[in-house]
Amino acid sequence: MTVMENLAEASLVAEQEDDVFLIVTLAGQACGLPVMLVRHLLGPQVITPIPLAPSGVVGGFNLGGRIVTAIDLRRRLSLPIADDASVINVIVEYAGALYSLIVDQVQEVQPLQVSKTYPIPPRLDPLWQDLARNIYRSDDQMIVMLDVERLLCIG
Repeated sequence: MTVMENLAEASLVAEQEDDVFLIVTLAGQACGLPVMLVRHLLGPQVITPIPLAPSGVVGGFNLGGRIVTAIDLRRRLSLPIADDASVINVIVEYAGALYSLIVDQVQEVQPLQVSKTYPIPPRLDPLWQDLARNIYRSDDQMIVMLDVERLLCIG
């Protein structure tokens, strides 16, 4: 089953639960985005720059007649800019608008047990502390659960 099929299936589950996440990777760090907000996964897009846009906003593009604001999460989280052009655009809908959260990779759609979530550690970078909801720890990885609303508050 592909990630898109998993995403569609998870959307049905997510209507009943809010603990299903799309796991993405940024600079080797696993991060979680609430699957309820995800609308599409797209490969690289031709993005038109927006003059005087805040840091992190790299521009916009048209998706089915709607303008999508593209946000490079590496820039938003003060990570080194990726040299690789093979990025994924995770299209989320928030407050009636579409946004593209540009990530390095998409891993999987995964339900996460609330009992394995922990508060943000105080030693985490202050920017990450502000943009994360909590941390999820499994046996083999730590996932930073991102707060999409805070990610979109740029400026």
